[in-house]
This record gives sequence, structure tokens and C-alpha cells, in this order.
Amino acid sequence: CKILRCNSEYVAATLHLRGPDRGAAFCTALRSYSLCTRRTARTCRGDLAFHSAVHGIEDLMIQNNCSKEGPTAPPRPRPPAPNPPGFESLDICDYERSFLYKHGRPPSFQHCAAFGDPHIRTFHDDFHTCRVEGSWPLLDNDYLFVQATSSPVAKGSNATVTSKLTIIFKNMKECIDQKVYQAELDNLPAAFQDGSVNGGARPGGSSLAIRERSPGRHVEIRAGYIGTTIAVRQAGRQLSFSIRAAEEVAGAFTEEQDLQLCVGGCPRSQRMSRSPRGRGRVPAETAQALCREMLPVEDVYFQSCVFDVVTSGDANFTMAAHGALEDARLFLPNAEKLHIFQ
Repeated sequence: CKILRCNSEYVAATLHLRGPDRGAAFCTALRSYSLCTRRTARTCRGDLAFHSAVHGIEDLMIQNNCSKEGPTAPPRPRPPAPNPPGFESLDICDYERSFLYKHGRPPSFQHCAAFGDPHIRTFHDDFHTCRVEGSWPLLDNDYLFVQATSSPVAKGSNATVTSKLTIIFKNMKECIDQKVYQAELDNLPAAFQDGSVNGGARPGGSSLAIRERSPGRHVEIRAGYIGTTIAVRQAGRQLSFSIRAAEEVAGAFTEEQDLQLCVGGCPRSQRMSRSPRGRGRVPAETAQALCREMLPVEDVYFQSCVFDVVTSGDANFTMAAHGALEDARLFLPNAEKLHIFQ
């Protein structure tokens, strides 16, 4: 199946075409792309990338008023030897770039986070404090599975913290082998479970990469093939998770995959009030003073910080809320939504 070659020839032919005046040349490139897919159709039956390309061409022909009849460009010469093997697949494994070519605009992004007690900020900017114990899925879609395991923050406490995170990057034929990342308290590895630091030997393997931002404290995983970045942190005796995901990727799930804390928040029966009640391990005024040093705006991140410090007695929880806010600052597509007030 030569669909990757068709894709790369199309991208190369349209790289310099921009704006409303691209008309005839763009239509010529699309007809050439279509001809290339027809020539490889017999060997590409059942190939997802092939069928996706065929539908994409039809949509673009309609959007740009291109006639199916007309001139096509001669096939482009093969790239010279210095190009690494797998040159053709690189565009397929760059989600943002291929989305831009297909739709004429950059993709939209969404942000979700789980930190502290755990507190969940959903893709839709809802904010819940949960008493979930055991293992719960944060994400479960066609590309990613993320599971958080929680345990009590202290003996006899209702509040829980995330003590283990499992992230599965599902196999994507052109780009990556399936990869599993697992973090536990005091064990934040800078590698996947198989010891690798990227998506494997496939041509687009480098489109999944892991790097250590701060040894034992902060790891970042970039999944360029699905337009997604994940941050995993440890602050005190808890793990936190933040993600910036392409909207199309975040929404790629079925009705059976309906329990995802990043999508629906925590179930009603598992939600807690963040108002400090009863006797905590630290007076509320002390916790507020500690949290105010790191979080001057008294939003839900500040409230979460106060709740966690009062409940646990551990001042390190100020770092959990602060880290989550910093991730939100980086990952949120709309800076005006950074602070949530409840």
C-alpha cells in the first residue's frame, strides 16, 4: 500500500500554496492526489489511512470547487538519499500539521487535570473534588487510556490522593507501537515500561517522546501524532496529571466508554465540598496563609490547596495546586478560562 507516498507528494505539492489565490494549482494537486490513491487502491483495501485520505480528498474538492476532470501534476521525484527512511510517514504523524492542511485552520484543544485530593478539572472546565478510592479512568478513548489509582490521604480520612497513574498510548499503525507509562509515588520514571523513550521503530516513532523536566518530580510526554501533551508530577505524597489534547482526540470514544473523569467529572455520589469542616490537621487560617504564598488568586486552585493542607497536614500540597495551575497556564487554549470561581 503506497498511501504514505501519495500523502507526502500531496503535502510537498501544497506546501507553498497559501491563501485564497491558490485556486487552480491547489485543484491540480488534489486531482494528482486522487489519481495516486486510485493507483494504489487495490493494495490499500482495509487500510485506515487510505480510506481517510480518499474521504479527505472528496471533502477538499467540494470545499474548493475543484472539478474532477482537469490537469494533474507529474509525479514528484523521490526524495534524495539524505532523507531518512520513512520520510513519507512524517506528515501523517504530525497531527497539527496534517489537520492544518486538511481543514485550513489549526486544531482546537482541550485541557483536563487531576491533582491533590483528587480535584478534577474536566475538558469542559467543570471542577470537582472527589472521594474516589481505588482505580478510576481519567480517559478512555480510541487513542489513550489513562487510569488513576487513589488511596486515603491519611488513616481514617475521607479524602484520597492519586498514588499511581497508568497511561496507555494505543497502537497507531503508521506512527507508534503501543506504549505504557506507569508512575507511582517516589517512582516517576523518564521512560516507558519497556525502557524506551519514544514510540518505537516505526517511521513516525519520534512523534511520541518522553522527557524529564525535573528528576523524580515532573515528566512531560509529547504525542505529536495525536496533538497531545501530558504532564505528570509528584508533589508531597501525591501524583498529579495534566493533559492538553486535540478536541477531535478527546472526543473519540463510544457510548460504552462513558465513565471518564476528564469528560464527565466524578460521579455525583463521589463529590465532596471543599469547605473545611470539623477539625483538620492544620488550622484553616494557617493553610490559607501557606496557599496564598503560591496562589495569590483565591479561585478553585486556592480552595483546593487549602482543603488539601487542612486535610493532610502536609504543606507540600501547596506545590500540587501550584503545579496544576502552571500546567493549565501552558495547556489551556483560552487564557481567560484559567481561573475558575465557585
